[in-house]
Amino acid sequence: MLNEEYIAGKATTESITSIKWWNDKLLTFTATRSPTYAFAAGQYARLGLRDESGIIWRAYSMTSAPEQSDTLEFYGILVTNGLFTTRLKALKIGDPILVEKQCYGFMTPDRFTDGDDLWMLSTGTGIGPYISMLRDPGVWGRFRNLVLVHCVRHVDEFAYSAELESLRLAPPVASSARLQIIRTVTRDVNGEKSTPYLSGRITSLLESGDLEKAAGLPLSESASRVMLCGNPEMIEDMRRLLHQRGMRPVRRALPGQFVTENYW
Repeated sequence: MLNEEYIAGKATTESITSIKWWNDKLLTFTATRSPTYAFAAGQYARLGLRDESGIIWRAYSMTSAPEQSDTLEFYGILVTNGLFTTRLKALKIGDPILVEKQCYGFMTPDRFTDGDDLWMLSTGTGIGPYISMLRDPGVWGRFRNLVLVHCVRHVDEFAYSAELESLRLAPPVASSARLQIIRTVTRDVNGEKSTPYLSGRITSLLESGDLEKAAGLPLSESASRVMLCGNPEMIEDMRRLLHQRGMRPVRRALPGQFVTENYW
């Protein structure tokens, strides 16, 4: 039997306020936000949905900006026969959702003490934390160049495209920072040079030089700071490639050049 007093101390009960489907598997949903809930761009929340046996908890990164005081936004994918996402798919406007009072995660821009260029590399729904960062005026004043790289299997998985283009053209705050958006697919064949995306995995594009060519920037130990979010295999391979370039992960007491967040 659930201890409702314990749950009330651990989480707040919020309400679903909107649901947007990007395709048959990818969705963005928003919920009300407690006035006391605080987070930094790049962090994630633990969300709870009730079922007959109790509460199912899952971690979801915020895509909303920290200063967006009345709303929390999340981006996710339906998992076949997933306990949480099966319930998520059935949600309607006004339905309750639990949000743990504590936020989590250390993949935040303030982990870097220096650097000119911020590379945000993602696969799939790993783009979520970067949406929050790019909506946050603070990140635009920290770096000279912002490079968002998003890798998906199919073109219809490129969510937030219109908003990202708007941010590229009109940042949320007056800034000299330049945003570049590099998209790449691994299943759809890009046979025409005029298409606005690359073909191949992020790691392959880095090894071939095509990633830096598309950005018009070198990925270097001295100027570049790198965030990796998404597929653990991509993250492990990228760690190896970054190590080869003399780059090291940020540690608690030691500055470095990259931080990571596994998405499963």
